[in-house]
Amino acid sequence: MKVVLFCGGLGMRMRMGTPGDVPKPMQLVGPRPLLWHVMRYYAHFGHTEFILCLGHAPHHIKDFFVQYTETHSNDFRLRAGRVEMLSTDISDWQITFVDTGAESPIGERLRRVRKYLDGDEMFLANYADVLTDAPLPDMIDRFAGSDAAASMMVVPPTDSFHCIELGADGRASGITPVTEMPVWINGGYFVLRQEIFDHIPEGGDLVADGCAALAKTGGLLTYPYRGYWRPTDTVKERIALDEAYLRGDRPWAVWER
Repeated sequence: MKVVLFCGGLGMRMRMGTPGDVPKPMQLVGPRPLLWHVMRYYAHFGHTEFILCLGHAPHHIKDFFVQYTETHSNDFRLRAGRVEMLSTDISDWQITFVDTGAESPIGERLRRVRKYLDGDEMFLANYADVLTDAPLPDMIDRFAGSDAAASMMVVPPTDSFHCIELGADGRASGITPVTEMPVWINGGYFVLRQEIFDHIPEGGDLVADGCAALAKTGGLLTYPYRGYWRPTDTVKERIALDEAYLRGDRPWAVWER
């Protein structure tokens, strides 16, 4: 299945401490950017046809893959001055780079790459900045066996906030961590059918327009997942992932198992 990745956002909450205008999906976790980790996850399950929806500072992403250096994250042998790769990352990947506009909403980015889906009835989509070890084949099979037009992985919130229960007189009657509330949030991993395009207007959003419209008619399937899932919306979250990688704690790297 083709994989559409939305990697054109500004990532404003990650600007502090970030040199230049590097897009959020190009922030490093270990020796490779977030985008590479997300793509490696899909490739592990056999999905190696990628469509990158570019926006902010697209040259960073284009240059990374055009000038890709396999030796940065693979074993190799140097013999008589020549490099012999013992393993490779992306030699079997097909990547389509599409400039979808610096200010375009996610839904509009998806609309602008529709022609590159080659009419495939089902395809995958992702924000390109969220890591997980979720069982992708199970997610796809569950969706394929339904009549839904879209599937969204949903996860419990990870924020450290607390919800306060208020009494009539304004006194608190209870405090509950938001992670323990019966609440699910968008996990960023989608399986979609072509029908999704019928519900995204020009300049529209994938979730607020497309998925919201389907939810009203029963056309949106969810895949609840309580396993490993980590967003990278802030510098703190990206640093935490990088530190976890360096100490060998990387559950999202399913390809290493």
